[in-house]
Amino acid sequence: MAYYEILLPLALLLIVSKVLMKLCSKVGIPSVVGMLLAGVVVGFLQYIPSQTILSDTALTGLGFISKIGVILIMFSAGIETDLGQIKKVGGPAVLITAAGVIFPMALGFVVSVLCHGGFAALTTETALKSVFYGTILTATSVSVTVATLRESGKLNTKVGTSIVASAIIDDILGIVVLSFVLSLSGGDGGSNPWIVLLKTVLYFVVIMVLSVIAKRFFDGLDKRFPHHRLVPIFSLAFCFAVAYCSERFFGIADITGAYVVGLILSTNPDRKYIDRKSDVLSYMFFVPVFFGNIGISTQFSGIGGEMLLFGFLFIAAGIVGKLCGCGAAALTCGYGFSDSLKVGLGMMARAEVALVTAQKGIEHGIIDSSIMPFIVIMIILTSFITPICLQASYRSDERKLEQK
Repeated sequence: MAYYEILLPLALLLIVSKVLMKLCSKVGIPSVVGMLLAGVVVGFLQYIPSQTILSDTALTGLGFISKIGVILIMFSAGIETDLGQIKKVGGPAVLITAAGVIFPMALGFVVSVLCHGGFAALTTETALKSVFYGTILTATSVSVTVATLRESGKLNTKVGTSIVASAIIDDILGIVVLSFVLSLSGGDGGSNPWIVLLKTVLYFVVIMVLSVIAKRFFDGLDKRFPHHRLVPIFSLAFCFAVAYCSERFFGIADITGAYVVGLILSTNPDRKYIDRKSDVLSYMFFVPVFFGNIGISTQFSGIGGEMLLFGFLFIAAGIVGKLCGCGAAALTCGYGFSDSLKVGLGMMARAEVALVTAQKGIEHGIIDSSIMPFIVIMIILTSFITPICLQASYRSDERKLEQK
């Protein structure tokens, strides 16, 4: 296996990302869109016959690097999150999350049933399949939203913290729902929903104890070595270790562990220094690869007419479910229409969690593998429209203020 094969795709991705980021900035589009477009542009190389640039080795390597990129994004998001604001939106975050799980899951279930024979032909097997299709739509990935909010300076606002807090709770609920559906299928003996629930509770107990110890350690380290690179290095090491343990021992997504570490360090006196140093590492290399890899990963095969109809209805259900569900929940919690719209927009983005969930269903024979291209389309589509619509919403608010 020639590991040097990843170097040329990396060079192309970084160059194209930087050029498109600059172009997007000049026309007022979030730079995140430029990184995503770079992946789409570089991904076209896959359709050139006998090309060797995007080899299997290169694609595997890009996939691994992109995983680190999303961990670093969530780590920085945690550091920049105001815990006081999180406490203020704690109740609304739970309601927003619940609506963001129930609405898309219900819509996905209905669309699947209607496209697979209707309710009259519903059997235990098709019901389970439809429930799993709905489960795929419950996943939220706020990486694009977080990057957009950070770029706009809106991450530490009521809307920003509501979205991030809701997404973290969404991750936990998504794991419980996924495990429950898999246990119903009998395809995964280790996914007993009660065991998953117990491990989740235990995880947060461990995190609370760890946060007290880590806070004292990093506060002491900062006093002894103020503004020294030792502090951000130890911080990143701690982030990776907790992200690993979250996934390996508790079944909690690694990005949740990374975000939790960021939260723990958000009260550190040197948090801005830590964030600045980690940003240099992440946005110079890992983050462009993460967003670019989303565009590169698209593959289309074996799609018939019926699957085409179902696929696009499935995408619509995913977008409408999050937008309307989370937006309506925010309205119920007393948010204004404009802020509720932003919450709905921020929560509709999907990424690797949806792909992993779908892959689980395919591995256990619950759903058809031909759904994967549509999930990729949904990821790309929501990754594009989320930052653009969020930016447009904030600009609309600014224009209204100027007119007053």
